[in-house]
Amino acid sequence: MSQLLTYVDAALGLGQDAATLTFAQISLRGVIVFVAALVIVRCADRRFLSQKTAFDAVLGFILASMLARAVNGTAAFFPTLGGGFVLVILHRLLAYGARRSHALGILIKGRSDVLSRDGVLYDDLSRRCRLSEHDVLEDLRLHGNVQHVDDVALAVFERNGHITVVPKRP
Repeated sequence: MSQLLTYVDAALGLGQDAATLTFAQISLRGVIVFVAALVIVRCADRRFLSQKTAFDAVLGFILASMLARAVNGTAAFFPTLGGGFVLVILHRLLAYGARRSHALGILIKGRSDVLSRDGVLYDDLSRRCRLSEHDVLEDLRLHGNVQHVDDVALAVFERNGHITVVPKRP
């Protein structure tokens, strides 16, 4: 067992300075992190992959950064992989809590805002969402296939930053 640990230590360059890692060690680390990342992502909620909100995107950024450090040797290898699993579990727990508690959901994921209803554009809400009238009109054309606000039954600035458009029925 001791020899196996010594072999793994040498093969991965555990305890070595990042600058002294060889091509083979970094490659092997990359393969292991790739497999671990697949397992981690499979343990994560599918919503994380769709990056529905900033809550999901933040996990992606942090996870990628952590796992990159495990590959390049600037962080301890196995503890960093473990930290990735911990983040995914935390994400799942918070997502579960946000599903059960509307207040927690708003805190973590944000809220949606109605920008337009029955052809009326709400300037105060657009301003609060930091959207100009031109931004809103662009999204109405792109996502609602409507040319004017008058043609909109409902436009909602969603938590993920997209604008959902429900056109008026002819």
